[in-house]
Amino acid sequence: MNGTKQVKNKKKKRGRGIFAALAAALIIFSVGVASGKALERLAELPDYGSAVAAADAVDFVEAEIPENRFLILVNGKNKIPENYEPELTELSNGQRVDSDIYPDLQRMFDDMRAEGIYPVVGEGYRTRSEQQRMLDDKIRAFKKKGYSEKRARAMAEEWVAVPGTSEHELGLAVDINADKDNSANDEVYDWLYENAYRYGFILRYPFGKSYITGIDYEPWHYRYVGEYAEEIHKSGLCLEEWLERN
Repeated sequence: MNGTKQVKNKKKKRGRGIFAALAAALIIFSVGVASGKALERLAELPDYGSAVAAADAVDFVEAEIPENRFLILVNGKNKIPENYEPELTELSNGQRVDSDIYPDLQRMFDDMRAEGIYPVVGEGYRTRSEQQRMLDDKIRAFKKKGYSEKRARAMAEEWVAVPGTSEHELGLAVDINADKDNSANDEVYDWLYENAYRYGFILRYPFGKSYITGIDYEPWHYRYVGEYAEEIHKSGLCLEEWLERN
C-alpha cells in the first residue's frame, strides 16, 4: 500500500509541476504581450512629452522663440534658449514674474479676493542655478535613502525638471496656492480652472495629459499665453497639442 501511495504522490507532484510550469509560461507570455503593446504605444507618442523615459536619452532642442513669445514651448524636449532673459517684477512676497504678465496676474488676484478667495504665488520665476539646486537637493535626498547615483538622478528628474526645461525659468508660469489663513487650496484651484483663461492663463498640466506634457496633473500650475488662453481652454487641449494643430 505504501508503494502505491508513493507512486500516486509522485504523479500528483509531477502534475502540479507541469501545471506550475504552464502557468509560469502563460504569465511570461502575457507580460511579453503587454510589454509589446506598451512599446507600440510609446512609439506612437509625439516627439515631445514623456515618450522618452530617461533624461540621459533625451536630445534637447533649443526652443524657438515665436513672434508671440507667450507661446514659447518649453518641456522635457525643448530647452529654454541660453539668451532668454525676461524682465521681472517682484511681488509682495518676494516671488518674481515676467513684467508683461504682472498686470493680468494682479487683476486676476484682485477679482478673486473680491469674491472671498485669497490666492498667493507660491512659485514664480526661477533662475537656472535655482532649478539646478532643486534638482541636486532631490538627488541627494534619494541617495540618502540608499539609491545609486544613477537611480537617484533618474528618480529626481521625475519630480524636478532638468535645468533649462522648467517653465518657471520663463517667468511666464506661476504656482498658485491659497493663503491658508483665509482660503483652502481647493477653492483656489476650482476658481482658477473656471476663470483663469479670462486673464490670459491656462492650466498647463491638465489631468490625463501627462503622456504628452511629461508632467502629472498640477492644479496649481498656470501658464500665461495671453490672448489665446480662452481658445486653448475651451479646446480641451494641452499647450503641446494646441501648438501642433495651430
